[in-house]
Amino acid sequence: MSELVEIVDSLENKVSKLLHKMELLLQLNAKLRNDLELLKEENELKQNALKEWEEKYDSLKMANTMLGSNSSKTEAKLKINTLIRELDVCIAKLAD
Repeated sequence: MSELVEIVDSLENKVSKLLHKMELLLQLNAKLRNDLELLKEENELKQNALKEWEEKYDSLKMANTMLGSNSSKTEAKLKINTLIRELDVCIAKLAD
């Protein structure tokens, strides 16, 4: 009978340790999920900042081209033509 009690005690002890370990892992998992969300938000902010800087760079490049730089005249002409086409489409839609 004492062997049975020892086996039950041993099982209870092991189950208790497993439950404790599971609780620790659940807490760690929650912390990692939270960290992941924070990193995703930070990444999104950095991606948005990068987009803004790329737009500023393109604007500066275009301004430089329009000021007489020979390096990108073709690119400037293409951009102007694209803008004119977009304006034509908008005007056509407004006329309808």
